[in-house]
Amino acid sequence: MSRSDTVDGARMAVGTFTVWPVRVERVDRPVAGWAMRWAPVLGALLGAVTASLATAGAWWGWSAPLAALLATGLGAALTRGLHLDGLADLADGLGSGRPAEGALEVMRRSDIGPFGVITLLVTVGAQVLALGQLVGASPWAALAGAVTAGATGRLAVTLACTPRVPSARPEGLGAFVAGTVRPRSAAVCAAGVLALCALGLTHSPGFAAACAAGAVCGLAAAGALLRRAVRRLGGITGDVLGALVETAATTSLLVTAAALTWV
Repeated sequence: MSRSDTVDGARMAVGTFTVWPVRVERVDRPVAGWAMRWAPVLGALLGAVTASLATAGAWWGWSAPLAALLATGLGAALTRGLHLDGLADLADGLGSGRPAEGALEVMRRSDIGPFGVITLLVTVGAQVLALGQLVGASPWAALAGAVTAGATGRLAVTLACTPRVPSARPEGLGAFVAGTVRPRSAAVCAAGVLALCALGLTHSPGFAAACAAGAVCGLAAAGALLRRAVRRLGGITGDVLGALVETAATTSLLVTAAALTWV
């Protein structure tokens, strides 16, 4: 490990997971491993931005769902919509019923099929309504829930880049980052995300526990999708990683929003 790897990895993470242009002087597998480690941090920051915008919109006078819709849209724009695109592509690939090579070919196409459209509608709709429910509860609930969801979504990518998960293709982002994160580093990232759930204490002690439950459920949902992708496609691709982000983040938001009734 070197300081250069860490810094270049942070730059690569910003360039990969956000819309902000960055200058990366070196891109190789050690740097890619650090980029995947930095991913949960960026996810938490993006979640904080989304929650802040939604809360500000509600304070401005918009309804909570409208404020959440606009904030969610901006959040997608800040990532170039790449994660949503990956989710739609994976849905089309898995829904095609074709063998691995055929499914991967479907995922390479630039168009979106019916499975992708339906998946996007349900996923974005769930994110908007869940975030709106959190905004309606309190600004702190929105902040804690969105930060947890953002970090959890990117943590799913970190865990998918551990050595036991292969790449579906010999080229592409999936091949470049597959196996670059050591299990110990992945465990440290996971512990950091769970510690971040303590932000829920700003709303209530019970909500902090709900954030932790949301993170666990989000990772479980992403893990189930990852297993399906590995069995069906042979491993991960860039589209699979994007789908993991959206699956884990959406599940986390749904769990924390539902928990508001009980905490």
